[in-house]
Amino acid sequence: MSFRNGSSYKSGGGCGGGGGYGGGSRFSNGDSGYGKKSFGTSSYKNDFARTTKPDFSDLTPFVKEFYQPHPSVASRQPHEIEAYRAKHQITVKGKNVPDPIMKFGEVNFPDYVEAQILREGFSEPTSIQAQGWPIALSGRNMVGVAQTGSGKTLAYTLPAVLHINAQERLKQGDGPIALVLAPTRELAQQIQIVARDFGSSTHVRSTCVFGGAPRRQQAYDLRRGVEFLIATPGRLLDFLSEGTTNLRRCTYLVLDEADRMLDMGFEPQIRKIIEQIRPDRQVLMWSATWPTEIRNLANTFLGDFVQVNIGSLELSANKNILQIVDVCREDEKERKLYSLLQEIGQENEKRTIIFAMTKRKVDNLSRIIARAGWRAGAIHGDKSQADRDAVLRSFRNGKIDILVATDVAARGLDVDDVKFVVNYDYPSNSEDYIHRIGRTGRSSKTGTSYAFFTQENSRQARDLVNVLKEANQVVSAELESMASRGGGGGYKGGYGNRYGTFKGGFGGGRENRFGGGARKSFGEKREFGSSNGYGGGERSHKKFSDYS
Repeated sequence: MSFRNGSSYKSGGGCGGGGGYGGGSRFSNGDSGYGKKSFGTSSYKNDFARTTKPDFSDLTPFVKEFYQPHPSVASRQPHEIEAYRAKHQITVKGKNVPDPIMKFGEVNFPDYVEAQILREGFSEPTSIQAQGWPIALSGRNMVGVAQTGSGKTLAYTLPAVLHINAQERLKQGDGPIALVLAPTRELAQQIQIVARDFGSSTHVRSTCVFGGAPRRQQAYDLRRGVEFLIATPGRLLDFLSEGTTNLRRCTYLVLDEADRMLDMGFEPQIRKIIEQIRPDRQVLMWSATWPTEIRNLANTFLGDFVQVNIGSLELSANKNILQIVDVCREDEKERKLYSLLQEIGQENEKRTIIFAMTKRKVDNLSRIIARAGWRAGAIHGDKSQADRDAVLRSFRNGKIDILVATDVAARGLDVDDVKFVVNYDYPSNSEDYIHRIGRTGRSSKTGTSYAFFTQENSRQARDLVNVLKEANQVVSAELESMASRGGGGGYKGGYGNRYGTFKGGFGGGRENRFGGGARKSFGEKREFGSSNGYGGGERSHKKFSDYS
Protein backbone atom coordinates (compact mmCIF):
# COMPACT_ATOMS: atom_id res chain seq x y z
CA MET A 1 0.00 0.00 0.00
CA SER A 2 1.31 3.44 -0.91
CA PHE A 3 0.80 6.16 1.67
CA ARG A 4 0.54 9.93 1.47
CA ASN A 5 3.89 10.63 3.13
CA GLY A 6 5.61 8.99 0.19
CA SER A 7 3.56 10.81 -2.43
CA SER A 8 5.01 12.84 -5.26
CA TYR A 9 1.93 15.08 -5.48
CA LYS A 10 2.63 18.69 -6.30
CA SER A 11 1.48 21.28 -3.82
CA GLY A 12 -1.59 23.14 -4.96
CA GLY A 13 -4.95 24.40 -3.95
CA GLY A 14 -6.18 27.78 -2.98
CA CYS A 15 -9.39 29.54 -2.31
CA GLY A 16 -11.67 29.22 -5.26
CA GLY A 17 -12.85 32.69 -6.02
CA GLY A 18 -15.06 35.38 -4.57
CA GLY A 19 -18.53 36.28 -3.46
CA GLY A 20 -21.10 34.75 -1.19
CA TYR A 21 -21.33 33.80 2.44
CA GLY A 22 -21.87 30.62 4.32
CA GLY A 23 -24.38 28.40 2.69
CA GLY A 24 -24.13 29.71 -0.84
CA SER A 25 -26.65 30.95 -3.32
CA ARG A 26 -28.69 27.79 -3.69
CA PHE A 27 -29.64 27.47 -0.06
CA SER A 28 -29.12 30.91 1.41
CA ASN A 29 -32.58 32.07 0.32
CA GLY A 30 -31.29 35.45 -0.67
CA ASP A 31 -29.14 37.59 1.56
CA SER A 32 -25.61 36.19 1.42
CA GLY A 33 -26.18 33.21 3.70
CA TYR A 34 -26.42 35.22 6.92
CA GLY A 35 -29.10 34.81 9.53
CA LYS A 36 -31.53 31.95 9.91
CA LYS A 37 -33.12 31.15 6.61
CA SER A 38 -36.05 29.11 5.48
CA PHE A 39 -35.02 25.86 3.86
CA GLY A 40 -38.47 24.75 2.75
CA THR A 41 -38.15 25.57 -0.94
CA SER A 42 -38.62 22.88 -3.54
CA SER A 43 -35.15 23.55 -4.95
CA TYR A 44 -33.65 22.82 -1.57
CA LYS A 45 -35.60 19.57 -1.22
CA ASN A 46 -34.76 18.45 -4.75
CA ASP A 47 -31.06 19.00 -4.18
CA PHE A 48 -31.23 16.99 -0.99
CA ALA A 49 -33.06 14.21 -2.81
CA ARG A 50 -30.34 13.98 -5.46
CA THR A 51 -27.68 13.42 -2.78
CA THR A 52 -28.20 9.80 -1.78
CA LYS A 53 -26.65 8.02 1.18
CA PRO A 54 -23.70 5.85 0.13
CA ASP A 55 -23.26 2.15 0.90
CA PHE A 56 -21.00 1.66 3.96
CA SER A 57 -21.18 -2.15 4.02
CA ASP A 58 -17.60 -2.69 2.79
CA LEU A 59 -15.25 -0.11 4.31
CA THR A 60 -11.48 -0.06 3.93
CA PRO A 61 -9.72 0.29 7.32
CA PHE A 62 -7.91 3.54 8.00
CA VAL A 63 -5.38 4.80 10.56
CA LYS A 64 -6.36 7.44 13.13
CA GLU A 65 -4.33 6.74 16.27
CA PHE A 66 -0.89 8.37 16.26
CA TYR A 67 -0.29 9.61 19.79
CA GLN A 68 2.40 8.21 22.03
CA PRO A 69 2.87 10.20 25.28
CA HIS A 70 6.27 11.82 25.60
CA PRO A 71 8.29 10.52 28.59
CA SER A 72 7.94 13.93 30.25
CA VAL A 73 4.16 13.75 29.94
CA ALA A 74 3.95 10.13 31.07
CA SER A 75 6.04 10.81 34.18
CA ARG A 76 4.02 13.79 35.45
CA GLN A 77 2.18 13.36 38.71
CA PRO A 78 -1.62 13.85 38.85
CA HIS A 79 -1.28 16.98 40.99
CA GLU A 80 1.01 18.58 38.37
CA ILE A 81 -1.52 17.87 35.62
CA GLU A 82 -4.41 19.26 37.66
CA ALA A 83 -2.40 22.37 38.55
CA TYR A 84 -1.64 22.98 34.86
CA ARG A 85 -5.29 22.54 33.89
CA ALA A 86 -6.44 24.87 36.66
CA LYS A 87 -3.91 27.54 35.73
CA HIS A 88 -4.99 27.47 32.08
CA GLN A 89 -8.72 27.08 32.84
CA ILE A 90 -8.92 23.66 31.17
CA THR A 91 -11.70 21.30 32.17
CA VAL A 92 -12.26 17.91 30.56
CA LYS A 93 -15.11 15.44 30.51
CA GLY A 94 -14.89 11.91 29.16
CA LYS A 95 -13.26 8.52 29.64
CA ASN A 96 -9.49 8.04 29.70
CA VAL A 97 -8.70 11.59 28.64
CA PRO A 98 -5.01 11.97 27.67
CA ASP A 99 -2.95 14.34 29.79
CA PRO A 100 -2.12 17.73 28.28
CA ILE A 101 1.27 18.56 26.85
CA MET A 102 3.05 21.66 28.15
CA LYS A 103 5.63 22.23 25.40
CA PHE A 104 5.62 21.73 21.64
CA GLY A 105 8.37 19.16 21.94
CA GLU A 106 6.15 16.91 24.06
CA VAL A 107 3.64 16.15 21.34
CA ASN A 108 6.11 14.27 19.07
CA PHE A 109 5.09 15.99 15.86
CA PRO A 110 7.04 14.96 12.75
CA ASP A 111 10.00 17.13 11.82
CA TYR A 112 8.13 18.90 9.01
CA VAL A 113 5.44 20.07 11.44
CA GLU A 114 7.93 21.18 14.09
CA ALA A 115 9.90 23.10 11.46
CA GLN A 116 6.78 25.02 10.40
CA ILE A 117 5.92 25.78 14.04
CA LEU A 118 9.39 27.28 14.47
CA ARG A 119 8.99 29.32 11.28
CA GLU A 120 5.71 30.70 12.58
CA GLY A 121 7.44 31.84 15.77
CA PHE A 122 5.14 30.11 18.26
CA SER A 123 6.70 29.79 21.71
CA GLU A 124 4.30 27.45 23.52
CA PRO A 125 0.95 25.77 22.86
CA THR A 126 -2.27 27.52 23.80
CA SER A 127 -4.60 25.87 26.30
CA ILE A 128 -6.81 24.26 23.66
CA GLN A 129 -3.78 23.01 21.74
CA ALA A 130 -2.10 21.61 24.85
CA GLN A 131 -5.13 19.50 25.69
CA GLY A 132 -6.66 19.09 22.24
CA TRP A 133 -3.66 17.67 20.36
CA PRO A 134 -3.26 14.54 22.51
CA ILE A 135 -7.00 13.85 22.14
CA ALA A 136 -7.16 14.44 18.38
CA LEU A 137 -3.96 12.47 17.70
CA SER A 138 -5.39 9.57 19.71
CA GLY A 139 -8.19 9.25 17.16
CA ARG A 140 -10.86 10.29 19.65
CA ASN A 141 -14.00 12.26 18.85
CA MET A 142 -13.88 15.62 20.58
CA VAL A 143 -15.90 18.73 21.39
CA GLY A 144 -13.86 21.86 22.06
CA VAL A 145 -15.59 24.82 23.71
CA ALA A 146 -13.29 27.83 23.59
CA GLN A 147 -13.42 31.54 22.87
CA THR A 148 -12.30 32.99 19.57
CA GLY A 149 -8.59 33.60 19.27
CA SER A 150 -7.75 30.53 21.36
CA GLY A 151 -5.67 28.77 18.69
CA LYS A 152 -8.28 26.19 17.80
CA THR A 153 -7.50 26.27 14.07
CA LEU A 154 -4.04 24.77 14.68
CA ALA A 155 -5.59 22.46 17.27
CA TYR A 156 -7.40 20.59 14.50
CA THR A 157 -5.29 21.43 11.43
CA LEU A 158 -2.03 19.80 12.55
CA PRO A 159 -3.73 16.49 13.49
CA ALA A 160 -5.54 16.66 10.14
CA VAL A 161 -2.23 16.88 8.24
CA LEU A 162 -0.84 13.88 10.16
CA HIS A 163 -4.08 11.98 9.57
CA ILE A 164 -3.93 12.65 5.82
CA ASN A 165 -0.30 11.59 5.52
CA ALA A 166 -1.03 8.26 7.23
CA GLN A 167 -3.71 7.25 4.71
CA GLU A 168 -3.53 5.60 1.31
CA ARG A 169 -2.93 8.06 -1.50
CA LEU A 170 -5.88 9.47 -3.39
CA LYS A 171 -6.93 7.76 -6.60
CA GLN A 172 -8.67 9.33 -9.57
CA GLY A 173 -12.21 10.28 -8.55
CA ASP A 174 -11.53 10.22 -4.80
CA GLY A 175 -12.81 13.04 -2.62
CA PRO A 176 -11.00 14.62 0.35
CA ILE A 177 -9.63 12.76 3.36
CA ALA A 178 -10.09 15.68 5.78
CA LEU A 179 -13.10 18.01 5.66
CA VAL A 180 -13.64 21.20 7.66
CA LEU A 181 -17.09 22.78 7.60
CA ALA A 182 -17.19 26.49 8.46
CA PRO A 183 -20.05 29.01 8.52
CA THR A 184 -18.53 31.81 6.42
CA ARG A 185 -16.18 32.26 3.50
CA GLU A 186 -13.91 34.48 5.61
CA LEU A 187 -13.35 31.71 8.14
CA ALA A 188 -12.96 29.11 5.38
CA GLN A 189 -10.26 31.20 3.72
CA GLN A 190 -8.41 31.71 7.00
CA ILE A 191 -8.44 27.96 7.69
CA GLN A 192 -7.21 27.21 4.19
CA ILE A 193 -4.17 29.45 4.69
CA VAL A 194 -3.20 27.45 7.78
CA ALA A 195 -3.83 24.16 5.98
CA ARG A 196 -1.64 25.28 3.09
CA ASP A 197 1.19 26.49 5.32
CA PHE A 198 1.38 23.28 7.35
CA GLY A 199 0.48 20.84 4.58
CA SER A 200 2.63 22.10 1.72
CA SER A 201 5.86 20.53 3.02
CA THR A 202 4.36 17.07 2.48
CA HIS A 203 2.38 18.04 -0.63
CA VAL A 204 -1.03 17.92 1.04
CA ARG A 205 -3.29 19.69 -1.42
CA SER A 206 -6.04 21.89 0.00
CA THR A 207 -8.76 24.20 -1.25
CA CYS A 208 -11.80 26.00 0.08
CA VAL A 209 -15.23 26.23 -1.54
CA PHE A 210 -17.95 28.67 -0.57
CA GLY A 211 -21.20 30.01 -1.94
CA GLY A 212 -21.68 33.00 -4.19
CA ALA A 213 -18.24 32.57 -5.79
CA PRO A 214 -17.55 31.47 -9.37
CA ARG A 215 -17.86 27.70 -9.38
CA ARG A 216 -15.42 26.86 -12.18
CA GLN A 217 -12.13 27.04 -10.24
CA GLN A 218 -13.67 25.39 -7.18
CA ALA A 219 -14.98 22.51 -9.29
CA TYR A 220 -11.60 22.18 -11.04
CA ASP A 221 -9.79 21.84 -7.69
CA LEU A 222 -12.25 19.20 -6.51
CA ARG A 223 -12.06 17.14 -9.71
CA ARG A 224 -8.27 17.28 -9.71
CA GLY A 225 -8.33 15.93 -6.15
CA VAL A 226 -7.54 17.54 -2.81
CA GLU A 227 -6.74 15.80 0.44
CA PHE A 228 -7.86 18.69 2.65
CA LEU A 229 -11.13 20.47 1.89
CA ILE A 230 -12.53 23.50 3.74
CA ALA A 231 -16.11 24.32 2.81
CA THR A 232 -19.26 26.16 3.72
CA PRO A 233 -22.22 23.75 3.92
CA GLY A 234 -24.41 24.97 1.06
CA ARG A 235 -21.74 25.11 -1.64
CA LEU A 236 -20.35 21.72 -0.65
CA LEU A 237 -23.81 20.19 -0.86
CA ASP A 238 -24.17 21.69 -4.33
CA PHE A 239 -21.00 19.93 -5.46
CA LEU A 240 -22.02 16.66 -3.79
CA SER A 241 -25.44 16.79 -5.44
CA GLU A 242 -23.85 17.30 -8.85
CA GLY A 243 -21.26 14.55 -8.39
CA THR A 244 -18.33 16.99 -8.63
CA THR A 245 -16.84 15.40 -5.51
CA ASN A 246 -17.73 12.79 -2.92
CA LEU A 247 -16.95 12.03 0.71
CA ARG A 248 -16.26 8.28 0.43
CA ARG A 249 -12.63 8.78 1.49
CA CYS A 250 -13.38 11.30 4.23
CA THR A 251 -12.28 9.97 7.62
CA TYR A 252 -11.50 13.23 9.48
CA LEU A 253 -14.34 15.74 9.92
CA VAL A 254 -14.23 19.13 11.66
CA LEU A 255 -17.25 21.30 12.43
CA ASP A 256 -15.79 24.73 13.19
CA GLU A 257 -17.96 27.33 14.90
CA ALA A 258 -20.79 24.83 15.05
CA ASP A 259 -22.90 27.17 17.16
CA ARG A 260 -22.70 29.83 14.47
CA MET A 261 -23.63 27.35 11.74
CA LEU A 262 -26.71 26.35 13.70
CA ASP A 263 -27.58 30.01 14.31
CA MET A 264 -27.43 30.55 10.55
CA GLY A 265 -29.84 27.69 9.89
CA PHE A 266 -27.35 25.21 8.43
CA GLU A 267 -28.32 22.22 10.57
CA PRO A 268 -30.25 20.38 7.77
CA GLN A 269 -27.29 20.75 5.42
CA ILE A 270 -24.79 19.64 8.06
CA ARG A 271 -26.83 16.54 8.75
CA LYS A 272 -27.09 15.70 5.04
CA ILE A 273 -23.34 16.14 4.57
CA ILE A 274 -22.49 13.96 7.55
CA GLU A 275 -24.72 11.22 6.11
CA GLN A 276 -22.26 11.05 3.21
CA ILE A 277 -19.30 10.25 5.51
CA ARG A 278 -18.48 6.78 6.81
CA PRO A 279 -19.76 6.16 10.36
CA ASP A 280 -16.35 5.29 11.84
CA ARG A 281 -14.98 8.73 10.94
CA GLN A 282 -13.18 10.89 13.49
CA VAL A 283 -15.14 14.05 14.33
CA LEU A 284 -13.97 17.23 16.05
CA MET A 285 -16.59 19.86 16.84
CA TRP A 286 -15.65 23.38 17.89
CA SER A 287 -17.93 25.97 19.43
CA ALA A 288 -17.65 29.16 21.45
CA THR A 289 -20.82 28.31 23.38
CA TRP A 290 -22.48 25.11 24.60
CA PRO A 291 -26.24 25.49 24.06
CA THR A 292 -28.73 22.65 23.94
CA GLU A 293 -28.70 22.53 20.13
CA ILE A 294 -24.94 21.94 20.06
CA ARG A 295 -25.18 19.25 22.73
CA ASN A 296 -27.85 17.46 20.70
CA LEU A 297 -25.72 17.63 17.56
CA ALA A 298 -22.70 16.26 19.42
CA ASN A 299 -24.69 13.42 20.96
CA THR A 300 -26.12 12.51 17.55
CA PHE A 301 -22.95 12.49 15.46
CA LEU A 302 -20.00 12.08 17.85
CA GLY A 303 -21.18 9.19 20.03
CA ASP A 304 -18.49 8.63 22.67
CA PHE A 305 -16.55 11.90 22.78
CA VAL A 306 -14.23 13.89 24.98
CA GLN A 307 -15.28 17.43 25.86
CA VAL A 308 -12.67 20.12 26.49
CA ASN A 309 -13.69 23.50 27.89
CA ILE A 310 -11.38 26.48 28.03
CA GLY A 311 -12.69 28.96 30.58
CA SER A 312 -16.29 29.07 31.78
CA LEU A 313 -19.11 27.15 30.12
CA GLU A 314 -21.30 30.16 30.78
CA LEU A 315 -21.49 32.96 28.24
CA SER A 316 -18.14 34.62 28.83
CA ALA A 317 -15.84 37.17 27.26
CA ASN A 318 -12.07 37.19 26.98
CA LYS A 319 -10.72 38.67 30.21
CA ASN A 320 -7.84 40.26 28.31
CA ILE A 321 -10.34 42.70 26.81
CA LEU A 322 -11.25 45.88 28.68
CA GLN A 323 -14.99 46.36 28.07
CA ILE A 324 -16.47 49.84 28.27
CA VAL A 325 -20.24 50.22 27.86
CA ASP A 326 -21.74 53.67 27.46
CA VAL A 327 -25.46 54.04 28.06
CA CYS A 328 -26.59 56.78 25.72
CA ARG A 329 -29.23 57.97 23.31
CA GLU A 330 -29.32 56.94 19.67
CA ASP A 331 -28.81 60.53 18.54
CA GLU A 332 -25.62 60.81 20.61
CA LYS A 333 -23.78 57.97 18.93
CA GLU A 334 -22.29 59.82 15.98
CA ARG A 335 -20.77 62.59 18.09
CA LYS A 336 -19.47 60.12 20.66
CA LEU A 337 -17.87 57.96 17.98
CA TYR A 338 -16.20 61.03 16.52
CA SER A 339 -14.61 61.88 19.87
CA LEU A 340 -13.70 58.28 20.56
CA LEU A 341 -11.82 57.98 17.26
CA GLN A 342 -9.90 61.13 18.11
CA GLU A 343 -8.86 59.51 21.40
CA ILE A 344 -7.84 56.28 19.65
CA GLY A 345 -5.94 58.27 17.04
CA GLN A 346 -3.50 59.42 19.70
CA GLU A 347 -2.50 55.84 20.54
CA ASN A 348 0.48 54.10 18.98
CA GLU A 349 -1.63 51.08 18.07
CA LYS A 350 -4.98 52.11 16.66
CA ARG A 351 -6.29 49.35 14.41
CA THR A 352 -10.06 49.47 15.00
CA ILE A 353 -13.15 47.54 13.92
CA ILE A 354 -16.55 49.26 14.16
CA PHE A 355 -19.68 47.12 14.02
CA ALA A 356 -23.08 48.32 12.81
CA MET A 357 -26.27 46.35 12.29
CA THR A 358 -27.16 47.19 8.69
CA LYS A 359 -25.31 47.37 5.39
CA ARG A 360 -26.63 50.87 4.76
CA LYS A 361 -25.34 52.10 8.11
CA VAL A 362 -21.95 50.47 7.51
CA ASP A 363 -21.61 52.30 4.19
CA ASN A 364 -22.76 55.57 5.71
CA LEU A 365 -20.40 55.37 8.70
CA SER A 366 -17.46 54.43 6.50
CA ARG A 367 -18.16 57.33 4.18
CA ILE A 368 -18.49 60.00 6.84
CA ILE A 369 -15.49 58.68 8.81
CA ALA A 370 -13.38 58.89 5.65
CA ARG A 371 -14.67 62.36 4.82
CA ALA A 372 -13.68 63.50 8.30
CA GLY A 373 -10.09 62.53 7.54
CA TRP A 374 -9.65 59.00 8.88
CA ARG A 375 -8.54 56.07 6.76
CA ALA A 376 -11.52 53.70 6.73
CA GLY A 377 -13.07 50.91 4.68
CA ALA A 378 -16.26 48.87 4.82
CA ILE A 379 -17.26 45.23 4.33
CA HIS A 380 -20.70 43.63 4.29
CA GLY A 381 -22.70 41.08 2.36
CA ASP A 382 -23.48 43.25 -0.65
CA LYS A 383 -19.81 43.98 -1.38
CA SER A 384 -18.22 41.97 -4.16
CA GLN A 385 -15.51 39.49 -3.26
CA ALA A 386 -12.91 41.67 -5.01
CA ASP A 387 -13.97 44.73 -3.01
CA ARG A 388 -14.01 42.81 0.26
CA ASP A 389 -10.60 41.28 -0.35
CA ALA A 390 -9.15 44.67 -1.24
CA VAL A 391 -10.51 46.28 1.95
CA LEU A 392 -9.30 43.44 4.16
CA ARG A 393 -5.89 43.54 2.50
CA SER A 394 -5.64 47.27 3.15
CA PHE A 395 -6.71 46.76 6.76
CA ARG A 396 -4.14 44.01 7.32
CA ASN A 397 -1.24 45.93 5.78
CA GLY A 398 -2.05 49.18 7.55
CA LYS A 399 -3.23 51.26 4.59
CA ILE A 400 -6.46 51.82 6.51
CA ASP A 401 -6.81 51.84 10.29
CA ILE A 402 -10.58 51.53 10.63
CA LEU A 403 -12.79 48.73 9.34
CA VAL A 404 -16.55 49.23 9.50
CA ALA A 405 -18.49 45.98 9.20
CA THR A 406 -21.67 44.07 9.78
CA ASP A 407 -21.51 40.81 11.72
CA VAL A 408 -20.04 39.15 8.62
CA ALA A 409 -16.65 40.09 10.14
CA ALA A 410 -17.43 39.06 13.70
CA ARG A 411 -16.25 35.50 13.12
CA GLY A 412 -13.59 34.16 10.86
CA LEU A 413 -11.86 37.51 10.42
CA ASP A 414 -8.33 36.94 11.66
CA VAL A 415 -6.40 40.21 11.64
CA ASP A 416 -3.39 40.64 13.87
CA ASP A 417 -3.18 43.43 16.40
CA VAL A 418 -6.72 44.77 16.34
CA LYS A 419 -6.61 46.93 19.47
CA PHE A 420 -10.12 48.39 19.55
CA VAL A 421 -13.60 47.14 18.78
CA VAL A 422 -16.52 49.56 18.76
CA ASN A 423 -20.09 48.31 18.86
CA TYR A 424 -21.75 51.34 17.28
CA ASP A 425 -24.95 49.28 17.25
CA TYR A 426 -25.26 46.72 20.00
CA PRO A 427 -26.08 43.29 18.50
CA SER A 428 -29.33 41.44 19.02
CA ASN A 429 -27.82 38.95 21.49
CA SER A 430 -24.87 38.69 23.85
CA GLU A 431 -23.33 35.77 21.97
CA ASP A 432 -22.76 38.03 18.97
CA TYR A 433 -21.40 40.73 21.29
CA ILE A 434 -18.79 38.31 22.64
CA HIS A 435 -17.75 37.26 19.16
CA ARG A 436 -17.53 40.84 18.00
CA ILE A 437 -15.25 41.96 20.80
CA GLY A 438 -13.26 38.76 20.33
CA ARG A 439 -11.65 40.36 17.28
CA THR A 440 -9.30 42.04 19.77
CA GLY A 441 -7.37 40.52 22.67
CA ARG A 442 -6.40 37.49 20.60
CA SER A 443 -3.54 35.09 21.37
CA SER A 444 -3.12 36.37 24.95
CA LYS A 445 -2.82 39.99 23.81
CA THR A 446 -4.87 42.80 25.34
CA GLY A 447 -7.51 44.96 23.73
CA THR A 448 -10.33 47.40 24.42
CA SER A 449 -13.96 47.23 23.36
CA TYR A 450 -16.53 49.98 23.38
CA ALA A 451 -20.30 49.60 23.14
CA PHE A 452 -23.00 52.21 22.75
CA PHE A 453 -26.03 50.86 24.62
CA THR A 454 -29.39 52.54 24.12
CA GLN A 455 -32.91 52.12 25.46
CA GLU A 456 -33.68 50.04 22.37
CA ASN A 457 -31.09 47.51 23.58
CA SER A 458 -32.56 47.21 27.07
CA ARG A 459 -33.73 43.64 26.56
CA GLN A 460 -30.07 42.58 26.43
CA ALA A 461 -29.13 44.52 29.59
CA ARG A 462 -29.29 41.60 31.99
CA ASP A 463 -27.19 39.32 29.79
CA LEU A 464 -24.65 42.08 29.19
CA VAL A 465 -24.32 42.75 32.92
CA ASN A 466 -23.63 39.05 33.47
CA VAL A 467 -20.98 39.07 30.75
CA LEU A 468 -19.29 42.13 32.24
CA LYS A 469 -19.31 40.80 35.79
CA GLU A 470 -18.01 37.40 34.75
CA ALA A 471 -15.07 39.15 33.07
CA ASN A 472 -14.48 41.37 36.14
CA GLN A 473 -15.46 44.56 34.33
CA VAL A 474 -16.99 47.73 35.75
CA VAL A 475 -20.79 47.98 35.36
CA SER A 476 -22.41 51.41 35.29
CA ALA A 477 -25.36 52.31 37.49
CA GLU A 478 -27.52 52.99 34.43
CA LEU A 479 -26.86 49.54 33.00
CA GLU A 480 -27.50 47.91 36.37
CA SER A 481 -30.78 49.80 36.53
CA MET A 482 -31.83 48.50 33.13
CA ALA A 483 -31.00 44.94 34.16
CA SER A 484 -32.78 45.19 37.49
CA ARG A 485 -35.98 46.26 35.73
CA GLY A 486 -36.00 42.99 33.85
CA GLY A 487 -34.15 44.43 30.88
CA GLY A 488 -36.41 47.46 30.43
CA GLY A 489 -36.05 51.04 31.55
CA GLY A 490 -32.92 52.52 32.98
CA TYR A 491 -31.91 55.36 30.73
CA LYS A 492 -33.95 58.50 31.35
CA GLY A 493 -32.35 60.97 28.96
CA GLY A 494 -29.64 63.53 29.36
CA TYR A 495 -26.06 62.37 29.16
CA GLY A 496 -26.37 59.42 31.53
CA ASN A 497 -23.22 57.82 32.86
CA ARG A 498 -19.96 58.88 31.25
CA TYR A 499 -16.68 57.06 31.27
CA GLY A 500 -13.42 58.93 31.28
CA THR A 501 -11.25 59.75 28.34
CA PHE A 502 -8.81 57.22 26.96
CA LYS A 503 -6.21 59.97 27.05
CA GLY A 504 -3.51 59.23 29.58
CA GLY A 505 -2.95 55.68 28.42
CA PHE A 506 -4.51 52.30 27.93
CA GLY A 507 -1.76 50.61 29.88
CA GLY A 508 -2.72 51.70 33.38
CA GLY A 509 -5.10 50.25 35.90
CA ARG A 510 -8.76 49.87 35.03
CA GLU A 511 -9.81 52.47 37.57
CA ASN A 512 -7.83 55.11 35.65
CA ARG A 513 -9.88 54.64 32.48
CA PHE A 514 -13.18 55.79 33.83
CA GLY A 515 -14.69 59.17 34.65
CA GLY A 516 -13.90 61.32 37.64
CA GLY A 517 -12.26 64.54 38.59
CA ALA A 518 -11.62 66.95 35.75
CA ARG A 519 -11.41 64.30 33.06
CA LYS A 520 -13.60 64.83 30.04
CA SER A 521 -16.08 62.35 28.74
CA PHE A 522 -15.27 60.81 25.39
CA GLY A 523 -18.69 62.17 24.38
CA GLU A 524 -17.63 65.79 24.73
CA LYS A 525 -16.56 67.84 21.72
CA ARG A 526 -12.82 67.93 21.13
CA GLU A 527 -10.42 69.70 18.86
CA PHE A 528 -10.06 67.97 15.49
CA GLY A 529 -6.49 69.09 14.93
CA SER A 530 -2.99 67.88 14.28
CA SER A 531 -2.92 65.59 17.31
CA ASN A 532 -5.38 63.34 15.53
CA GLY A 533 -3.40 60.20 14.72
CA TYR A 534 -5.56 59.56 11.68
CA GLY A 535 -4.79 62.87 10.00
CA GLY A 536 -7.97 64.76 10.70
CA GLY A 537 -6.68 68.15 9.63
CA GLU A 538 -7.13 71.61 11.10
CA ARG A 539 -10.81 71.48 11.91
CA SER A 540 -12.44 71.95 15.28
CA HIS A 541 -15.69 71.34 17.11
CA LYS A 542 -17.18 69.27 14.29
CA LYS A 543 -19.34 66.19 14.06
CA PHE A 544 -19.25 63.55 11.35
CA SER A 545 -22.42 65.00 9.87
CA ASP A 546 -20.57 68.22 9.12
CA TYR A 547 -18.58 66.32 6.48
CA SER A 548 -21.31 64.10 5.03
